[in-house]
Amino acid sequence: MLAEVAKLRWRCRRGMRELDAILTNFLQTSYESLSVDDKVRFEALLELPDPELHAYLLGRYDATDANVEALLSRIRTEFHS
Repeated sequence: MLAEVAKLRWRCRRGMRELDAILTNFLQTSYESLSVDDKVRFEALLELPDPELHAYLLGRYDATDANVEALLSRIRTEFHS
């Protein structure tokens, strides 16, 4: 499990400082409490290009999948709390 989180921590390091902060914070505070399905969704989000992921996290785009949108909303909420 530690190796998995270490890999994810590395993948959370992005070209945009704001993304680094949002994703790293979420990984540290909430990743372990995610369901297996949401962990897969989080990893899929990390595959997105920075501008697209940034737009999703800022709420400029809505995900077409309700489960992905719920995860994005959780990431946004936890970062701003």
